[in-house]
Amino acid sequence: MCGIVGVLGTHEVSPIIVEALRRLEYRGYDSAGIATIQEGGVLDRRRAVGKLVNLSDELVHNPLPGKAGIGHTRWATHGGVTVPNAHPHKAGRVALVHNGIIENFATFRAELEAGGYACESQTDTETVAGLVNVLMDQGMTPVEAVRAVLPRLEGAYSLLFLFEGEDDLMIAARKNSPLAIGHGDGEMYVGSDAIALASMTDRVTYLEEGDWAVITRAGATIYDEAGKLANREVRKVALSATRIEKAGYKHFMMKEIAEQPTVVDAVFDAYLTPDGDAITMDLPGVDFTKVSRVSIVACGTAYYAGLVAKYWFERYARLPVDLDVASEFRYREPPFPDGTLSVFVSQSGETADTLAALRYSDGKAAKIVSLVNSPESSIARESDVAVAIHAGVEVSVASTKAFTAMLATFVVMVLKAAVERGEMDADTLAERLTDLRKLPGLMSHAISIDGELSKAARKVAQAHDVLFLGRGQMFPLALEGALKLKEISYLHAEGYASGELKHGPIALVDKETPTVVLAPHDGLFEKTVSNMQEVMARGGRVLLISDARAIAQAGGGVWRTITMPDAPELIQPILYAIPAQLLAYHAAIAKGTDVDQPRNLAKSVTVE
Repeated sequence: MCGIVGVLGTHEVSPIIVEALRRLEYRGYDSAGIATIQEGGVLDRRRAVGKLVNLSDELVHNPLPGKAGIGHTRWATHGGVTVPNAHPHKAGRVALVHNGIIENFATFRAELEAGGYACESQTDTETVAGLVNVLMDQGMTPVEAVRAVLPRLEGAYSLLFLFEGEDDLMIAARKNSPLAIGHGDGEMYVGSDAIALASMTDRVTYLEEGDWAVITRAGATIYDEAGKLANREVRKVALSATRIEKAGYKHFMMKEIAEQPTVVDAVFDAYLTPDGDAITMDLPGVDFTKVSRVSIVACGTAYYAGLVAKYWFERYARLPVDLDVASEFRYREPPFPDGTLSVFVSQSGETADTLAALRYSDGKAAKIVSLVNSPESSIARESDVAVAIHAGVEVSVASTKAFTAMLATFVVMVLKAAVERGEMDADTLAERLTDLRKLPGLMSHAISIDGELSKAARKVAQAHDVLFLGRGQMFPLALEGALKLKEISYLHAEGYASGELKHGPIALVDKETPTVVLAPHDGLFEKTVSNMQEVMARGGRVLLISDARAIAQAGGGVWRTITMPDAPELIQPILYAIPAQLLAYHAAIAKGTDVDQPRNLAKSVTVE
């Protein structure tokens, strides 16, 4: 959600900031803006609603010179999508960009209005700029004013201030929202995501929880939440500007779907021996023989990855699993039996609800393990063990390769647990690892049936409602398939366990509502066929995605079939993610929606 960029440079910063913001477009936004310090110390800004191209047009007609500036892409929380609500916000001599939510802003608004300040926006952010400006009017320096205001703020924030008359000063602060400082040669940078800084520097300092920093071109002085000097490490990070190119694909989503065989192969390279015959995943301090229960917490697509993992842990490692939506987890105040292993799953590693759940678990769970795509993220740093999913940069808002990377990482972890607990012998492990080595090739085969899925998707796109069904470990894939379709095509879709159909959802079945059945040939397939027959008996149209043997067994009456390659049962959920993704992708193309940046959604949800 939202993107922050700041530059204290030696060249005109407006084009640099716009380009950096473009690298953050994948996070999701609805307006954008820039503020700079111009010659003579004048603070000015430009803002526009919609895509960054609108801000670029505004800058062509009304240039914004200056070698110090801040920029922002906004995902609306407080107030509608309007220019007055767009960032940067300005109050007197203070300009501010902000990610997060200031929960007690109404108190500040009332305080400012009582003092004669009239807010021009509906946002929480403007009130923070107003408070700082009031203190500066009373004689405080910018640093003193910010230091006085920060302890008053409740909620989550990453803040970046710019001040009139100060062309060599930015002040940054974070609480429950990420912020990174980039170090250049006589220049300094700030970004809400290190990828925004990739074209400018590879030397980055990550602010820790409660930190705030005074930044000049000479460097950054960082203070912790108590106001004491903090020595934060400058890290050299690998950030390539080419990593977010579409590489000839029309959309990032399709590029990322196509990358999945390579990504899964990278996961196995990281956690298996070179010949793939043994597990090398290291989980320091985690002894699965002493784990009594696994608690998995995540949001959205990561939650569905956790649901697949629940099936795997319980079936193969005989470990009971609790699975929670992160936004609900801490509010139900769950107990933590002795030996509870808490596992938190997040692509960004900054998901606000998941991070809050992790902090609730700290000191209660025996160990905290995270599966993340960003090893430097807050969730990774605050876990006992952070396990990288090796998905690489994922730009499209709808997650594809991160989902399959999570599953590939989980499956190795499950096999490790099964062996340690004595639930899997050496011969069975060897068979399972052979299954894993088949997966990248099978995924490539699945991607090759894109044309058939495109044809089916054009028909599905004509519906108003779509049902997805799956049994056993395919039930999470039905949920994920429905989510993908909703996210990018805006079609209403619901996923159900096949056996639950007759307990209510079958009332939705008619000839206008396609039912997508994800059903490889497994021990539950005959039951799935019965559920399909129930749909077809009521005039429903069934799109069956399965292997050739199962399709033949299903018999006639099926509306459409998509033939998948045969696959061992263990890896079927990972493989069947691909047709679910491709179906959603082509339906969105048929509907003409914005595939990579669907309305109202953000890539990294950093507010509760």
